Amino acid sequence: MDKLKPKLFSVMKGYTKEQLVKDIVAGIIVAIIALPLSIALALASGVTPEKGIYTAIVAGFVISFLGGSRVQIAGPTAAFATIVAGIVAENGMEGLALATVMAGILLVLMGLFRMGNLIKFIPYTITTGFTTGIAVTIFVGQIKDFLGLKIISEEPLIETIDKLKAVIIFWPTINYQAVIVGVVCMVILIGWNYLPGFFKKIPPSLIAVIVSIAMVKGFHMQVNTIGDLYEISNKLPAFSMPAISVKLVRTVLPDAFTIAILAAIESLLSCVVADSMINSRHRSNMELIAQGAGNIASALFGGIPATGAIARTAANIKNGGRTPIAGMVHAVTLLLILVILMPYAALIPMPAIAAILFMVAYNMSEWRKFLNLCKTAPKSDILVLVLTFGLTVIFDLVIAIEVGIVLAAILFMKRMSDVTEVEGWKYVEDDENDVDSISLRKVPEHTLVYEISGPLFFGAADKILKISLDEKVNCLVLRMRSVSAIDATAMHNLEQLLESCKKLNIQLVLSHVNEQPMKVMKKAGFVEKVGAENFCSHIDEALKRATELAA
Repeated sequence: MDKLKPKLFSVMKGYTKEQLVKDIVAGIIVAIIALPLSIALALASGVTPEKGIYTAIVAGFVISFLGGSRVQIAGPTAAFATIVAGIVAENGMEGLALATVMAGILLVLMGLFRMGNLIKFIPYTITTGFTTGIAVTIFVGQIKDFLGLKIISEEPLIETIDKLKAVIIFWPTINYQAVIVGVVCMVILIGWNYLPGFFKKIPPSLIAVIVSIAMVKGFHMQVNTIGDLYEISNKLPAFSMPAISVKLVRTVLPDAFTIAILAAIESLLSCVVADSMINSRHRSNMELIAQGAGNIASALFGGIPATGAIARTAANIKNGGRTPIAGMVHAVTLLLILVILMPYAALIPMPAIAAILFMVAYNMSEWRKFLNLCKTAPKSDILVLVLTFGLTVIFDLVIAIEVGIVLAAILFMKRMSDVTEVEGWKYVEDDENDVDSISLRKVPEHTLVYEISGPLFFGAADKILKISLDEKVNCLVLRMRSVSAIDATAMHNLEQLLESCKKLNIQLVLSHVNEQPMKVMKKAGFVEKVGAENFCSHIDEALKRATELAA
């Protein structure tokens, strides 16, 4: 059973001074990275710049303090930008604050009722589809500021299609000075990673901001800055209770569900990525409770919705952060920056913000995974992927997730029905009377044998990642005689297992792979990665192969 105990209280038992220094350094570096991102994401969300900082400070501290992950860094993320902008446009900041508090309560309840594991029932194709869709909406939303367009509209432009139409209509108002600033920032953001190691420790977004300010001020360029469009405040986050009414609760309830579901998915995905990087295991239900508490606190202190940020979490890990102390230091550092440096944020040109968000959109788009799924996944999964992507861009995330999940469930049931009918599969169990029983065979030394029974689909795919690997093992045999079907999510997890095996120099061997799984594996290029010689028709052949590898 997943413990409802914050990781902070577990890791402090053996905490050392050396780790404290590493956590402080990592926290400060992540804060510097989070500063321009938090401002940019606040503007993309249709709120004032300091609200992004408030979110990173308040939610970031609370989530690190209570969280179920050792290294999770939380704050505003790109996934929420279009959702928040829509809520603010329709219901104002009061509506957003109430929706965020309600979402936080839902997240806490999800954690208390041990619903952390239910997130696995969101298929990989849906998460990839809406993530890529959100990236496109962010990109389209920033074209206006990157080009310095003067768009005139009676009502706020919320829908992505409306923003794209406005860009086309008002294209003649392009400001070439703004384009120059934006292009220079893009060159810095892209090219910085190609510089020597010392420079890579400095966040390119911070350099882009500084250079853009110098350009606009030094050459007296006619380019909009944050200060031209927004009022900047360096006041500390202040407690404010949102207005509550039955009418407003009913209005924002769907938005609260959207925020809660997205926060749960994003934060737990970030935890999984972090676990693979530090060889740890997060507490999913505790993480949901922390996310809920963090979002409630963020809304009460003037912030916007928050969740685990994969990029900032990865930066924390790479710079030595290994406990929640790093996340708390990141929040405190941002608090100091808010008080001292926030007024200078007024000087940041809007094309620089647009360039930073272009890179955020590119990095979160997962376009390679998207295209790879389109090439390798079963047709039903491709349909779910493309439909979720299209609905996210054209309509909104709520519709996309609802339609995607329903369609995925229907197609899965059809797939299982078709496979059963065609193959007439009969499940078997190992016992002493079964001639295929593994108990009647001698397993070679340094070899692990796992038998997978039943169809591998998105609801069961996470079991693949629970296979324990040991450095003493040199061969892992997967017996798949009872696996009648496999989908894209399970295929993705198998590839992750293969990567883990390669890191530990363990050879993966598969036994008795049936027709449908083999077809999917060939299409995905998995057979080539494992090696055709490591696909065996029978367990005896697989054990013989393991013996050869052990020799």
